[in-house]
Amino acid sequence: MEIILRTNMDNLGALGQVVNVKPGYGRNYLIPQGLAMLATPANKKRFELERKKLQEKLDAVRFAAQELADKISAVALRIPVRVGEGERLYGSVTSANIADLLKADHELDVDKKTIQLNEPLRALGEFTVEVRVFQDIRAQLQVAVVRHDAEQVAQAAAPETDAVEMTEPAVEATQTEE
Repeated sequence: MEIILRTNMDNLGALGQVVNVKPGYGRNYLIPQGLAMLATPANKKRFELERKKLQEKLDAVRFAAQELADKISAVALRIPVRVGEGERLYGSVTSANIADLLKADHELDVDKKTIQLNEPLRALGEFTVEVRVFQDIRAQLQVAVVRHDAEQVAQAAAPETDAVEMTEPAVEATQTEE
């Protein structure tokens, strides 16, 4: 079955390309989803008339995806986890955990399926995770898996002068309100 693609498809082709697909795939998925149309002479003429609109729409989506990729690349995500003896994690960090934290902490709506983890993260440390935002647009997300009580451990090890310095800005802020 010959179809005309109305959008770029990863494994099929680019916008406007005429490709040959299995009839069930074209009839049951591509055409109903609006991703393609039958490659008849009348549809070819109709497609040429709407090509400019489709290209503008695709460019707008690509631009929004690039902006999202830039925002994701700027994020350094800290994921506090519980650890047991020998710094072993209770459980693991999955793409769903990363997606939930991106949405909650940074208001970035990322589908967990676009986060490319070969396997869940099962160790403390810093990792670079690839996020597939759009067809060929990828973002590199920095993920730090840390102990959930890392701040408490760091504060206990720090001298007491650091604790005094942390309270001083709060005192200054209350003085400016008066």
